[in-house]
Amino acid sequence: MSTHFIGIDLGGTKIATGIVNSKDELLATVKVPTQAEDGWEIITRRMGDTIAEVMQKSGVQANDVRAIGVCSPGALDIPNGIVLRSPNLKWYNIPLKKIIEERFNIPTYFDNDANVAGLGENRYGAGIGSKHMLYMTVSTGIGGGIITDGKIYHGATFGAGEIGHITVDKNGPLCGCGNHGCIEAIASGPAIARNAKERLKEHPESLLNDYSNITAREVSEAAQAGDQYAKDVIETAARNIGLVLAGLINTLNPDCVVVGGGVSHMGELLFKPMIAEVKERTINPFLQNLKILPAKLGGDVGVMGAIALAQSEGKV
Repeated sequence: MSTHFIGIDLGGTKIATGIVNSKDELLATVKVPTQAEDGWEIITRRMGDTIAEVMQKSGVQANDVRAIGVCSPGALDIPNGIVLRSPNLKWYNIPLKKIIEERFNIPTYFDNDANVAGLGENRYGAGIGSKHMLYMTVSTGIGGGIITDGKIYHGATFGAGEIGHITVDKNGPLCGCGNHGCIEAIASGPAIARNAKERLKEHPESLLNDYSNITAREVSEAAQAGDQYAKDVIETAARNIGLVLAGLINTLNPDCVVVGGGVSHMGELLFKPMIAEVKERTINPFLQNLKILPAKLGGDVGVMGAIALAQSEGKV
């Protein structure tokens, strides 16, 4: 009986692939540059080569692998395994599932990066043991995943989890989706940087005036150094994130919320006001035994999530 599972994290800059055995032991990993300029044919071949390499490193044959999971960016046709549109990769209508299955004859499943990250955190990270978990990633964008009994909740048309596009202020800044005032446009990493720069002239005392280029990282550094203006910018973003999380908690009644992504590395600067807002706005019974935790898997979340996807769909 096939007892091994492979996960591939396809990103704009790197491809990471790993393999586990039936005891969830990670036997081998491979990371290679994506080199998006090479085009889809070369990149999908490169993905296949990483699969072959982790099998070779771990001494596993193709018939020992029950399933392959793929974490992919972009707009996806999940049931048919097609990358409909991935601007960073310049991919359009690429039948990724078919390409991998034809090369290895192993059942292959794929999903979007936020869903897969949520599944990874549920099986291997901060959400271990959670039956009803909500995952939110706050980075360049804001996304999410809803995990119930070890499975991704997809919704009627496989679009569930797009929590970055919940409207917070209908008169707010334009979002990449075309709407105004989405939480992604108000509290993502780029939004935090933009918010800091917009009113910086009113705060000549701020340490942010010393930076030639301001990103969310610089805002975090200034706040950690005691800059009150930078702290206020982060708190405003955190409160808005908490506002959205409270609405989701009231709707989904999870037992665990895991927050990941680059902005989550701000730690207490983000989590303290965010959790305070959640507590103010969540129906009290839903707060009982609710855990709100930072993600644990870091840069490995994609590959471990893809492995978890393979296991989930491979009925383990």
